[in-house]
Formats: sequence, structure tokens, C-alpha cells
Amino acid sequence: MTVLITDAEVAARLDAGTAVATIREALVAAYEGRLVAPPRVSAPLGGGRLMVAAGESTGEWYGFSSYDTFGHSEAEQVVALHDAGTGRVRAIAVGEEIGSRRSGALGGVAVDALARPEASTVGVIGAGGQAWTQVWAIAAVRRLREVTVYSRTPAGREKFAARVRAELGIAARAVPSGSEAVRGRDVVVLATTSPTPVISAADLRPGTHLSTVGYKQVGRAEFGTDLLDRADLLVTDSMAQAGAYDPPMLAAVPPYAGRLRPLGAVLAGAVPGRTTADQVTMFCSVGLAGSEVFLLDRLTRESARATGPGAPRREVDQAARSE
Repeated sequence: MTVLITDAEVAARLDAGTAVATIREALVAAYEGRLVAPPRVSAPLGGGRLMVAAGESTGEWYGFSSYDTFGHSEAEQVVALHDAGTGRVRAIAVGEEIGSRRSGALGGVAVDALARPEASTVGVIGAGGQAWTQVWAIAAVRRLREVTVYSRTPAGREKFAARVRAELGIAARAVPSGSEAVRGRDVVVLATTSPTPVISAADLRPGTHLSTVGYKQVGRAEFGTDLLDRADLLVTDSMAQAGAYDPPMLAAVPPYAGRLRPLGAVLAGAVPGRTTADQVTMFCSVGLAGSEVFLLDRLTRESARATGPGAPRREVDQAARSE
């Protein structure tokens, strides 16, 4: 039987602490070679592209996640988990939550590994779903006292701040500029669709940790090379994906390519993380392949252990479905 997991079930079962812990395991597994995580592939179609990211936990499972760039307002991601021994589909997740929470958890792991232990303020540029899950995950690894947010529309940033206050219980306020959002903050998150820099290095104080989630390619990036120059430590979640962008990723070309390190290596203790309080650390999130499947495996195993009515599990009979 195949377990079908919906967005509502992911939201009910996958809290921030669990997501961060699971993605930390995935990053270390990828670094140590236990998670095979090649760059995602792009299939051009008539109305856009279908993006597919595959991964394999050696001897345990393999699977993929897929999403499109057609621009549909109700587009959904599909994540499929196969058993490595039999090839059977153990689980399928449909919706946006598992991918969104995966992205947030990657940022949460980076903050936990690289931000100062006493970091308590976050400045965010962007007020969409990606920005939200970053704050959601950061709140699981640091005791936050305030979030400041800027986005292009006043209504959007006000709504984001209200959600932080209501759902996370953290003081939050919308501000009228990107510089004001990030200036003096311990942690800065860029989660925009801007093809041009939204802040400058001068906006960051010593000791800041910066996570970038949006565009990061040569000729199309939400940050400039001044931020790369400012960073004392530059990391990414997937070196393979960082090297596969076309046009190239800013941090993966000279003179920065030699400085870029895998976050998994920091977590495994093979590469030093932050060594002084005034260092600026920078995380370029690119989307570790297989990490959504890693989360789906965790959810499926927990679902199998759950008993009683209301367990977030729905089974699909593959034999009946094929008739």
C-alpha cells in the first residue's frame, strides 16, 4: 500500500524542530556520501519547465520531487518515496508544504550552525511563503525577541508581521525599507524574487549571519558581490547544485568558488564554522536534492507508528488503481 500525504497532514505532523533535525541529518548524509543528491534536471515543455530533483538513501530508499514553472496559481509539488529493496512506492506527498518546510529547515540548520548562539533578532526581506518558513525554522533554533520585515507592498509586510506575532508569538514589525529591515539584525534573510541586489554589505553589522533564498546567478541575483566579499564564511547546502546553474551561481565562480563550502561539512566537523563573534557568515540555499524525500521518509515512518483514528495516513491500493 502507498501512503498518500496531503498538505494538511504535513502541516499537522511536521513541526519546525522535527524538520530542522531531519534536514540536518540529510545534509550530513549527503556530505558523507550516504545520500546521493545530483543536481536537479529541467525538462522544457510547451508552457514552461518541469523541474525534477532525485535522491537516494543508499540501501533504504530512493525518490524524487517535481514542480513546474507554468505559473498556475494552484500548482502543486509531488514528492515520491520508493523502497530501495522492492521498488514499490511507499509514499506520495502532494502540495506545497513539504517543499516549503524543507527550504525553511535548510535555513534553520544554517542559522543553528553559523549564527551567534545569542542571536535574537531577524531581519527579513520578502513576505512570501519562503520568507515565512525561514522565520518559522529559525524560531526553532534561536530564542527570538524581534523580527523586522520589508517587502514591496505595505499590506504584504504588515500581514507577514502580524502572522509572526500570531503564530510564533514573537514581536514583529513591518518597516518601509530593506535597509531598515536588516540594519543591526543578528540574522538576515533574503527571500525575494528580485533579480537585482536588495541590500548592500554596508547594511550588515559584524557578526551577522545572512541566508539567501532567492535568485543568486550571474546577472540575476538578489545580492551583489559586495556581500560575498564581506562574508568570512560562505556555505551552501549542495555543492553539486551550486555548480550546475546556467548562468553560473555568483558564489560558484572565481574568486568565490574556492571559498564556497558545503554546510554538511560544517555540521560533520570537517570544516570550521563560525570561529569569532564578529565574523559574517553567508548561506546560499540552492535546494539539496533528495531532502524533500528525506522528510517524506520521516513522515511515513512516523505515520506507520501512529495508531488510532485521525492518524495522518491514507492508503492507495496500487493494484486496484492500475485496473
